Amino acid sequence: MRQNNLNDSTTGPYMDLLSDFGFKKLFGSEPNKPLLIDFLNQLFHGEKIITDLEYSPNEYLGVGEKERKVFFDLVCTGVKGEKFVVEMQRGYQKYFKERLVYYASTIIKEQLPKGPEGDNYELTEVYIICLLEFDLLKSDKSRYLYNICLMDRDIPEIFYEKLAYKLIELPNFVLKERELSTDLEKWLFILKHMSHLKKIPVYLRKPIFQRVFQIAEIGALTKEERMLYDASLKAKRDWDNTLAWAAEQAAERAAKEAVEKERAKAEQEKYDMQIESAKKMLKAGLSNSEIADFVSLPLEVIEKLKYAK
Repeated sequence: MRQNNLNDSTTGPYMDLLSDFGFKKLFGSEPNKPLLIDFLNQLFHGEKIITDLEYSPNEYLGVGEKERKVFFDLVCTGVKGEKFVVEMQRGYQKYFKERLVYYASTIIKEQLPKGPEGDNYELTEVYIICLLEFDLLKSDKSRYLYNICLMDRDIPEIFYEKLAYKLIELPNFVLKERELSTDLEKWLFILKHMSHLKKIPVYLRKPIFQRVFQIAEIGALTKEERMLYDASLKAKRDWDNTLAWAAEQAAERAAKEAVEKERAKAEQEKYDMQIESAKKMLKAGLSNSEIADFVSLPLEVIEKLKYAK
């Protein structure tokens, strides 16, 4: 029988890598840069080869005083000047797609120097990579990876090569341990399930993944790191509970609205049948009061039917 490496408890030996602290400790420090490079190379799958990255400031200022600041989780610069923005997003937000476009535009406009030097509009590549803990596109539950770029509507041809969005919908990534085949699938499995793993599975005993497990060991954290991790985990759980409560309230409202709609429909159908019966009785010559009593309708309703003929 195949041993199950997943722990039913979330209090296992490894961190939740989707918490703010876990995500940034794994990918956001210079010593762990090879991990981010490997993850991105698996994600780009030969589309481009990333040999090195330099961490850049994650705060971008607007051009004017009234333009808001933008904070990213991670911003990295490649050897050719290309920008990689790596973001974790826990919950759906209204206008999230517009927000992604704004992210890219913020990075793009930072590239052009002021004055005549910027008149040639030569830009470097910009990639927005988002790990989503919600289903954004809702187009296909069997898909978890979207590679989005600017394309011609009428022919399958890329219009602009230097801007792309790579979206990973983690709820749609449902592969089991035995189904993992590519390193990208293994990366996503680790990111999604690390806090539930009891030990390093055999199929993940590759140096790059062994390093991930070393970093994720809760017992190896300093006292200060453990405090930061616990605070981050609490914030994540509070957010998850808020989303769950909102979903529960929405489901209750939807169920109540469905019941009210069915009740209203049934009452309307009953009323329509009463009216039809009353019309037939009027034709048969029964008195208004007799009809009102028989069909259980107010006398004034019967009188209106009589004069409406």
